[in-house]
Amino acid sequence: MTDARALRKFVRRPMVVAAAGIVGAFLLVALAAPQLAPFDPVAPNLLAMRKPPSAVHRLGTDEVGRDVLSRLIWGARASLLAGVIPVSVAVAVSIPLGLLSGYTGGWLDGVIMRVTDAMLSIPFLIVAIALAAFLGPSLTNAMLAIGIAALPTFLRLARGTVLAIKTEDYVEAARALGCSRPRVAARHILPNMLPPLLVQSSITVAAAIIAEASLSFLGLGQQPPAPSWGSMLNAAQRYLSQAPWMALYPGLAIFCIVMAVNVLGDGLRDALDPRQQ
Repeated sequence: MTDARALRKFVRRPMVVAAAGIVGAFLLVALAAPQLAPFDPVAPNLLAMRKPPSAVHRLGTDEVGRDVLSRLIWGARASLLAGVIPVSVAVAVSIPLGLLSGYTGGWLDGVIMRVTDAMLSIPFLIVAIALAAFLGPSLTNAMLAIGIAALPTFLRLARGTVLAIKTEDYVEAARALGCSRPRVAARHILPNMLPPLLVQSSITVAAAIIAEASLSFLGLGQQPPAPSWGSMLNAAQRYLSQAPWMALYPGLAIFCIVMAVNVLGDGLRDALDPRQQ
């Protein structure tokens, strides 16, 4: 019944539903990139360099004649992969570590939390840039760097949620009935720690997309000629006066997906917050 109320609360907010639709549209575009892209995103055409939007090239061409729309469509794959995969890995790692730290406590909890505090003392993007520079420029290394940089936030949230849940009456009742510690953790604590992590995941995906664009802009993410919104912005900065469309459309794409993911995260938070049920 609680799930039904949360769903009704979610769909009653038009902005949140619209944001979910925008995120879904971006995902479909990324998945169907080979079918949707009208041109090869990496093939140059020196006869069509920096052409403005037209019937042939609807969003114009870049500095070597590549179709901006095609590169935008294919670039969605890099940005969404870098948003979803690192966050998913960070959540998957934080769940067992958070359970171990919050439920068992002791010296292991102290070690995990001190390492987490040390990483949280450095801004997320700075950690991602430093790790990507150390690992080397590539999309895979950029995703690994983003995942490591995002892990402390999820780990601290997971531990805090476990600490709050393990003092609840139903957990104490399960212990009193003789349930083992692993059974209590798996059946009573784990399911209730997932909603906060889900909400944090939706918000962190937006930060990860911005981080990937920043890394690609700096040359540490997706490597040319493979398309990425960040690398498209990097190439466009030299032609802002002659070909503003080269920067306009990647910037709009980043803005739209980040805004939509943030609104979606706010909607999930409000729908799953038990204090507002």
